[in-house]
Amino acid sequence: MLIGVPKEIKSDEYRIGLTPESVEKLTQSGHEVLIEQNAGLGIGKGNEAYEDSGAEIVQTREEIFQRAEMIVKVKEPQLDECALLRPDQILFTYLHLAPDPEQVKALLASGCRAIAYESVKAEDGTYPLLTPMSEVAGRMAVQAGATCLEKAKGGLGRLIGGVTNVEPAEVVVIGGGVVGYNSIEIAIGMQANVTVLDKSAARLNQLESVFGDKLNAVIATQENNQECIKAADIVIGAVLVPGASAPKLISRELVKSMKEGSVLVDVAIDQGGCSETSRPTTHSEPTYEEEGVLHYCVANMPGAVPMTSTYALNNATIPYVLSLANNGFNQALSLDEGFCEGLNIHAGRVTITAVAEELEYEHHDPIELIKSLSQ
Repeated sequence: MLIGVPKEIKSDEYRIGLTPESVEKLTQSGHEVLIEQNAGLGIGKGNEAYEDSGAEIVQTREEIFQRAEMIVKVKEPQLDECALLRPDQILFTYLHLAPDPEQVKALLASGCRAIAYESVKAEDGTYPLLTPMSEVAGRMAVQAGATCLEKAKGGLGRLIGGVTNVEPAEVVVIGGGVVGYNSIEIAIGMQANVTVLDKSAARLNQLESVFGDKLNAVIATQENNQECIKAADIVIGAVLVPGASAPKLISRELVKSMKEGSVLVDVAIDQGGCSETSRPTTHSEPTYEEEGVLHYCVANMPGAVPMTSTYALNNATIPYVLSLANNGFNQALSLDEGFCEGLNIHAGRVTITAVAEELEYEHHDPIELIKSLSQ
């Protein structure tokens, strides 16, 4: 198979779809890989490193899209990239379609077959291609929140871990999944007072068993949410509804009730955000103030640490890329129903339930669709 990797063009995005090591695995398996020139500089890998791994360096992204049978990216395609996609071409990347109806329209019009990293499911029900970036984002969220608390950054001027005889910051994490777990771990490590809110008592018990009395685990109810968020210095939104837009758990009124100079880090912003006051920002301009609260809503947080993020992502994605390349689209997805669930768009049809329901498209079951095409 001929696989193409364009340079990411989303603002402040420095990751790349394949590392040289991943390219070598593909070329050793008999596949060809096209890399747009200088696409790997963000991870410290120049054209020569990719050529040494067996890739062909291509001058323009247009040529990548024109020649490749499969496009491997990191972030969702921008609209001008969608215009370069062609019928039956495979697109394998993060998509986050629910809050982005224009991208859905463009992908449907292209006729491509778009598989979303965040929708691929493992046998145990987890999301293996979402997990590594959730780990990075969860860890970065505390780092970002601590920096935003500084007075010069617009925060209230509190050190997250406090010092002798001075109380540390109150950090509230909404959601105890992968992002939440990693945020809790780092916040506790920085000696903050940490509270987690989650709907699942079983999950709270698991977290308490790991972190013990260093964590205040609270069942998420409207009353508890309001009480904890009002008292917080840093709130980290770490909620996830797979494939769907994030629920708006924090109202504008609740934001108004927060301390002036407190910080909201909305990690769920790539799925629309979990606060009514959240809107996407970039690494170049990461924050804004709303209702007296500093908001950090960068939609591609792991892009700031591309060396870590790209390798963490490739460790998870390369088996799936190899499966597509070795077996072809239909067979690769037929062999693995969890992989098939990652199919979001197929030849002008929406194949993910949450997006179809939210954006009012007819839903086509991906597993049944691939089975029918494989016969």
